Amino acid sequence: MANSYLSRTPSSTGNRRKFTFSAWVKFNFNQLANNSRIFSCGSATSAWVSAYFNSTGDLQLAIVEGGTTYTIQTNRLFRDESAWYHLVFVVDTENATADNRLRMYVNGEEETSFSQRVNPTQDLDTQANTASKPIDIGSAENVGYSPRYFPGYMSHVAMVDGAVVAPTVFGETDSTSGIWKFKSPSGVTWGTNGFHLKFENSGALGTDSSGNSNTFTVNGNLKQALDTPSNVYSTMNPLDNYYFGGTFSNGNLTIQSSTSPSNCCTSTFGVSSGKWYVEAKLSSGTKGIFGVTPKNSTSTSTGIGNSGFGVGVQNTGSLKNDGSTTTSWSNTYTTNDILQVALDLDNNKFYFGINGTFQNSANPSAGTNGVSIVTPSNTATGFYFFGFSDNNSGSDNSTFQYNFGNGFFGTTAITSAGSNGNGSLFEYDVPTGFYALNTKNINTYG
Repeated sequence: MANSYLSRTPSSTGNRRKFTFSAWVKFNFNQLANNSRIFSCGSATSAWVSAYFNSTGDLQLAIVEGGTTYTIQTNRLFRDESAWYHLVFVVDTENATADNRLRMYVNGEEETSFSQRVNPTQDLDTQANTASKPIDIGSAENVGYSPRYFPGYMSHVAMVDGAVVAPTVFGETDSTSGIWKFKSPSGVTWGTNGFHLKFENSGALGTDSSGNSNTFTVNGNLKQALDTPSNVYSTMNPLDNYYFGGTFSNGNLTIQSSTSPSNCCTSTFGVSSGKWYVEAKLSSGTKGIFGVTPKNSTSTSTGIGNSGFGVGVQNTGSLKNDGSTTTSWSNTYTTNDILQVALDLDNNKFYFGINGTFQNSANPSAGTNGVSIVTPSNTATGFYFFGFSDNNSGSDNSTFQYNFGNGFFGTTAITSAGSNGNGSLFEYDVPTGFYALNTKNINTYG
């Protein structure tokens, strides 16, 4: 949610002692600030209830009331930036069992190992569901700890006022894969201040779908994404970036390189078959090598197109393919150009485009004039990843804004959607038979 959040101030008091909060989240670990808020209730630093990630990746649920902090904080760290987590937080100060007054669940499993546990006193009244005490989603603006924004995506955010609700109301285990997956809640008694935010309408992202009409106000530059718990899109991967040393933002879709040249940054998803398409804008700087690379088990500090490291096109127009260089292979590219890669792993071909025109007279739809991919002998698994390298040794650090089909370069929407997106949103026409890199397409076409 970056620099944006949702807020609502209840006009009536509900249950201050008992509620359940559920949210699906996907975040940028490297942008977690201390206390990156998932939600907060209250209007002062001295009295609030909130759930948040800390900068180390642990998860915390806390109540501050009467000068005392009551909390549970996990030993477990959450650092997977490619997946959605389902988080459920339960506050029930009426419970006679002290350890049941604060509870949390991740992907359907209750967390029981905590570095901190301070249980609230029985029947403690909290700031939650209290008239005139704001509820913030993705921030702590109204409790005086701004900004502490949540750096990522959220989906199906819900709160049940006055009841303890099991995680199985919001999720379920897939019978085939065994993976915890989204489930639309039904039969829920939401209570006075309960809500369910689906984020379905891009023009009204704060709309409550619970039937309570507890709609939230959008603050900041909140955007709707196609990346959801039911269909996860690839992003770029800070945990697999070959000494790239760059800065990741906007849900790991914007990457600014460091001053170290010839290093590589890769996507979270890799593929070994099928036909795949991605776009990226060079939003600042003028240097780069844009292409694909195999998952390489021996080299950790080299750029795309070097020996054993796939194929890419340099900003100068040179093609770099497994250690060989062909100069003047394409037009040059520079700041604000939109680059395209079509990767055909059924025929081992690579296609490169600039601003809607595939270079070297190539036609991915027809399968003509593609670059043959050389498979290095030291490739560990045969998977290929989208990526880029900064080929500059000076201070002109490049920034790439990737679009894997969500329809944005950074926080700016594409100008106009091309055709054949198969439900995904790209600036230019997707070549026939090529697909966005997301879980639904991988399961179907990979």
